[in-house]
Amino acid sequence: MFKAMIVLTRREDLSHAEFAQWWLQDHSSMAAALPAVRKVVFNEVSEGCDELGIDGVAELWFDSREDFEAAYSTEIGKATAQDSLAHVSSRIRLLVSENVILP
Repeated sequence: MFKAMIVLTRREDLSHAEFAQWWLQDHSSMAAALPAVRKVVFNEVSEGCDELGIDGVAELWFDSREDFEAAYSTEIGKATAQDSLAHVSSRIRLLVSENVILP
């Protein structure tokens, strides 16, 4: 299983609440519609952690890196990426190997 983690920082003109509303209600359905995506988890960073400059961390699971790359090359994948870029000042993609220590 392949996992991508995406670290997001909201645009400066958006409050954390506005970011969370867009991300969890509007953008989440786009991420869930990505072809071949197996699991989607959106982790909202608590408002008390403002000094980190991070508002959310998305986790997306695919069967392979090829499936991940293929998903983002589709029209829904491109639209999902554009929607994200329109609402954030920073987006960092981490392609990771998950090591479960305690299931």
